[in-house]
Amino acid sequence: MPSQGIDRATRLVLIVDDVPENLSVLHDALDESGYSVLAALNGESALIRARQSLPDIILLDAAMPGMDGFEVASLLKADLATSHIPIIFMTGITEPEHIVAAFKAGGTDYVSKPVRTSEVIARIASHLQSARKTTQARSALDAFGQATMSVIPETGRVTWQTPLARDLLARYFNIRIDLVPPIVRNWLRTSIACLRSQPGTPLQPLKVIHASSRVIFSLHSQSADDEWLLVLSEENDKKSSEQ
Repeated sequence: MPSQGIDRATRLVLIVDDVPENLSVLHDALDESGYSVLAALNGESALIRARQSLPDIILLDAAMPGMDGFEVASLLKADLATSHIPIIFMTGITEPEHIVAAFKAGGTDYVSKPVRTSEVIARIASHLQSARKTTQARSALDAFGQATMSVIPETGRVTWQTPLARDLLARYFNIRIDLVPPIVRNWLRTSIACLRSQPGTPLQPLKVIHASSRVIFSLHSQSADDEWLLVLSEENDKKSSEQ
C-alpha cells in the first residue's frame, strides 16, 4: 500500500538499465507501490522516452554499454524540457570518483547495486516531495509574471526560467536560451564569492544597458545544491520620464 503524504497516482518513473532482470524487479516493486513505470534498456531509448513522457523522476544505471548513464544525464540536464527531472543513479561502483562523476553529470542522488527496492522507493518519495514543492513555487512565479531563472554558476547553464525571463534574455542578448551570457555568469560568480566570504554584505545588481532601456539581474537565493535563483527586471528611460 502506498505510504501517506504523496499522491502517487500520477507519478511516473522511468527506469533505465541494460539488464532486463533488474528492470523487472524494480518495475514490480514500484508498480506495487502505486507508481506508473516506464523502462528503457539503453541510453538512446532513455533519452527518447524521457523527452516524450517527461517522467517525474528517473532511475538511471551508471554503467551501460554504448551511451552510459553519465552521458544520458548530461544530455537530459542540457535540455530545458527535461533539466528539471530528478535523476537517481544506480551504480555498482562506489569509488569517490564515480560518485563525483554522477553528481557532476546532474544526478540528484545515487543508490548502490544490487539495489534494495525499499531504499529506492524511500528515496524516490523524498525527492518527489522536494520536486513537487519546487514545481509549485515555480508555477506561482509563472502565474504572477515574474522574470526569474535558476542558474548553475559553474557552467552558466539555465536549468529553469519563467517565460518573462526567457523573453528578456532573447531581447537583450544574442545567445542560446539555455546559457546566460558571460557577463552574467561572471557577475554571478563574483556575487556568490562575496556572499560566502562576507555574509550579510549587500550585493550589487548587474545592469545591462541597451538603447534607452536596461535589464537588471539580482541574486535572490540558492535554490539547490548547485543552482542559484536570479530575479530580472527591466527599466525604460522613456517610461520613467512619462511618470
